Amino acid sequence: MNNPDDPRTWIAKAESDLLNIRNNLGAEQVPWDTICFHAQQAAEKMLKAFVVSRGQTVSRTHNLEALLAEAVAGGGPLAALEADCRLLTPYAVMLRYPVAAGEPSEQEARQAVAAAERVYEGVQAALK
Repeated sequence: MNNPDDPRTWIAKAESDLLNIRNNLGAEQVPWDTICFHAQQAAEKMLKAFVVSRGQTVSRTHNLEALLAEAVAGGGPLAALEADCRLLTPYAVMLRYPVAAGEPSEQEARQAVAAAERVYEGVQAALK
């Protein structure tokens, strides 16, 4: 059973998002919007893993900057991830439906993946 109070549960979910990204990057037709969405989700779940690891209650938000602030307030050496969180936050909701901004480009999606990987690695390092 998944335990939302166990950081490992959040990390496993983040790793599932990263696997989804890798699988989609290998597809014949790459869904760049889906990649951006899962990049945001991976980062969100890693930040929530850190918050939970400090015995804090996870906020019900997709705002990565707010989650990062909670993590930093909980003693996390993660402030350097602010730009990555700012980049990824909009992908939580805006890509679920057709929007005037259009679809992300391959370059934007690859930037999102790199940002998610930095958040993943940063949180992993902070948890050790």
